[in-house]
Amino acid sequence: METYNIFRLGDIAFEGHKSKNFAYGRFVENTIGDGIVSHVFDVFRPISEYDLNYWKYFIHYEDIMGQKLRMSTTKATMMNNLVSKDFLKQSVLVPNLDEQQKIGTFFKQLDHLITLHQRKLAKLKELKKGYLQKLFPQNSEKVPEFRFKGYSDAWEKRKLGELAEFINGRAYKQDELLTSGKYPVLRVGNFYTNDKWYYSDLELPEKYYAEKGDLLYTWSATFGPHIWIGPKVIYHYHIWKVALKNLFEKDFALQFFEADRVRLLNSTNGSTMIHVTKKEMESKGILLPDISEQRNIGELLRKADDLIAATQCKLDLLKKLKKGYLQKMFC
Repeated sequence: METYNIFRLGDIAFEGHKSKNFAYGRFVENTIGDGIVSHVFDVFRPISEYDLNYWKYFIHYEDIMGQKLRMSTTKATMMNNLVSKDFLKQSVLVPNLDEQQKIGTFFKQLDHLITLHQRKLAKLKELKKGYLQKLFPQNSEKVPEFRFKGYSDAWEKRKLGELAEFINGRAYKQDELLTSGKYPVLRVGNFYTNDKWYYSDLELPEKYYAEKGDLLYTWSATFGPHIWIGPKVIYHYHIWKVALKNLFEKDFALQFFEADRVRLLNSTNGSTMIHVTKKEMESKGILLPDISEQRNIGELLRKADDLIAATQCKLDLLKKLKKGYLQKMFC
């Protein structure tokens, strides 16, 4: 097979695509077993005794290998090409075999812990998705599949416009947005992609401000509900502040909007780029239980959200710890 290289356990392959995390390409160690790999990947085979786990993490560590690759790669149309003779001239600091084994085992165990939390998070999200499907009526049903003990009445059909007011934020011209100021300006991207924050010194009618605990809904580009937990902000035009009336309990409303979002995603093959108009939201029919059942459903799903958030926080912390250990244990 002339277009493939033999790729044995412990061999290291170079993949030259530039990415966010790898400026000049990356090395990947074969920890699976003997096989083959396309000839577009340069393959290196160790010639001295080494620890498999140690080198798996070391050759993948951008802070060190990025500097070596900067001096031993050339740019090509699709990817960076590795100049092997230049790469093999580079030097690195390597501990003895015993220390390699300890470091490799440490990172393997840390990665295992990260994987366990990733799996737990995925299962919790899947469980929450199932709750949303079973605690709200589906299709033409008048009651959900799951109900709390003591509730048997049919849910009442209402229009969302009777239960909540959807208040648009303020549209801005680019020259009105400041790099610093009295009020942060909350935009859709600040929910989803950590977009840069802008500010405003404008004093506006109270309806244009969102404060901690307000229910917000992003209705353009990426859509969905949020309970705002930050400081007082001016929210952008593509966000609604949802003012609930007495018959609509906040935690239940948040979960209803989330269940409705899931239904919309399922009907559009998972695309999040859906534009929802205020008229569509106000005319949307909703089956509503009494306020007591709303509270029970909202509380259960809020606890699920809290568990998801706590697991995500632990996962983020573990990834941060790993990054810190990589910096301190390699040189």
